Amino acid sequence: MTTTYDEWTAAQESTTVTVDDHDIEMAFRDEGSGDPVVFLHGIPTNSYLFRDQFDAVAAERRAIAPDMIGYGSSAMYDGFDRSIRAQEIAIRSLVDELDFDTIDFVGHDLGGGVGLRYAARTPEVIDRLVLSNSVAYDSWPIQTITDLGLPETARETSVEELQGMLDGLFRDTLFGDDHDETFLDGMKAPWASEEGVTSVVRNASATNTSHTTEIDPSDVTADTLLLWGTEDEFQPITWAEQLESDIDSCELIGLEANHWVPEDRTAEFTDHLTEFLL
Repeated sequence: MTTTYDEWTAAQESTTVTVDDHDIEMAFRDEGSGDPVVFLHGIPTNSYLFRDQFDAVAAERRAIAPDMIGYGSSAMYDGFDRSIRAQEIAIRSLVDELDFDTIDFVGHDLGGGVGLRYAARTPEVIDRLVLSNSVAYDSWPIQTITDLGLPETARETSVEELQGMLDGLFRDTLFGDDHDETFLDGMKAPWASEEGVTSVVRNASATNTSHTTEIDPSDVTADTLLLWGTEDEFQPITWAEQLESDIDSCELIGLEANHWVPEDRTAEFTDHLTEFLL
């Protein structure tokens, strides 16, 4: 039976992470036992993106799925950086809080950019790395996110207008026509308030190409799997091909999907992921 967003968030816990001297509440799911696997979503999603993969991994290992700061059930107020540089610091703080020496990391979109930074900067911490339609190099931000991040967007966009915009974005870019309404509800729910509108705009404005161009993917020593939607208009597979060339131990698997690969190709994504991790 499909887990609803309300059921997902009801099972979350929270802790305080420290980013640039700011103490910020981060919500996360933590299930299972064994060696840890951290899942990290991108923009404008939340940890619910990985609900099926999380359950599959948690059956065999310890699975941790945070909401990035500024996203989902984590803190949304103005007053802290939401860039992938800051998100990397937040995830490191969470990993330290949970007392993990090493982790495997699964990242989509901006979450993949966080994982790429993490693995390149401290390769001894990341054993295995999975990137799905991840930001990398100067592949981002895309125009949709650049426009969303304009300060006046937060001041001039109503809750209803943003909900309609997000609904259209997902429906237009999910693969095929038969969309899971529980998924759509879960992607839109965190932004259904004035605070949510402001937060997603701040998240978009924090996208900074320098945070991926300043690292060298060839520094990644983790065994790496690229699960990439071949029909992605946001992060085309050519970026995955470049990553495959630059990372020593790396395999690229293309899946017939658009950008939201864990949702577009749930079974195939989960099968490849669990084969790699378990």
